[in-house]
Amino acid sequence: MTDMHKCAVVGCGFVGASCAFSLVESGLFSEMVLIDVNKEKAEGEAMDLSHGVPFTRPIEVYAGDYPDLEGAGIIIIAAGANQKPGETRIDLVHKNIKIFQQIVPQITKYNSEGILLVVTNPVDILTYATLQISGLPRARVIGSGTVLDTARLKYLLGRRLGVDPRGVHAFIIGEHGDSELAVWSSANISGVDLSEFCSAGGMKLTAEELDTLYREVRDSAYEIIDKKGATYYGIAMSVRRICESIVRDERSILPVSSLITGHYGLTDICMGVPSILGREGVERVLDIPLNAEENARLLKSAASLREVLKSI
Repeated sequence: MTDMHKCAVVGCGFVGASCAFSLVESGLFSEMVLIDVNKEKAEGEAMDLSHGVPFTRPIEVYAGDYPDLEGAGIIIIAAGANQKPGETRIDLVHKNIKIFQQIVPQITKYNSEGILLVVTNPVDILTYATLQISGLPRARVIGSGTVLDTARLKYLLGRRLGVDPRGVHAFIIGEHGDSELAVWSSANISGVDLSEFCSAGGMKLTAEELDTLYREVRDSAYEIIDKKGATYYGIAMSVRRICESIVRDERSILPVSSLITGHYGLTDICMGVPSILGREGVERVLDIPLNAEENARLLKSAASLREVLKSI
């Protein structure tokens, strides 16, 4: 029996600790266990977070071990090697696959009923690996996918158009990485087609400007890593948003990574595509309309992921 008010974070590095902080502030959970190969690191993070509880809603935060995962409704996996400057997400795969081969069996030994939320990069490959290693139903093995990439696009496009980014509706889909793509053909501002919105406001977004926006989104992580060594705040807020949809059974549409079987002409691969996310995990993968160019780029993105999967 799982408790959706109990969560766990496995891996307390920059990303894991930031996720824990964001979730403590969310008020979604009443219990959180932190697990790390460095037990003292987990204990220190738990103490630090606990000291801020008087400023938020009641929650018990503590460091533990894999047996403490019992009953957790959501288990966030943030363990793994960090992405180094000049290193692509795919470069990380061999190091992090070995780590996941060790930790995923430990997780499922004590909890095989919760939802596993993979955050470690390369997230699509590791979501697929987690699915294979765990043997859990595909609906309950989820990667953060392109949720953060989509947020970056909404922010940048909103800033360019001078509107609240929450009113921008456009997706980044595919690999969370170099081959991801922006779906411009269905982009809209609160229901108004992007091109019509620009025309009505006396603005014009050329194909070159749209490509520049896309490239800025795609390369954001590399720029942040070059400037400060790692990215963690944005993904932490993305994890919070994913958890909100699950815990509250919102059935929100988010481009998480999960197993695709027949959608977009693809099968047996995990990648970020719009999905309905609720209490049971991924309830349904949506086939949003793509033009010919977008469809070709999505297939190319899938092909690049398959090449990596072959190597492991």
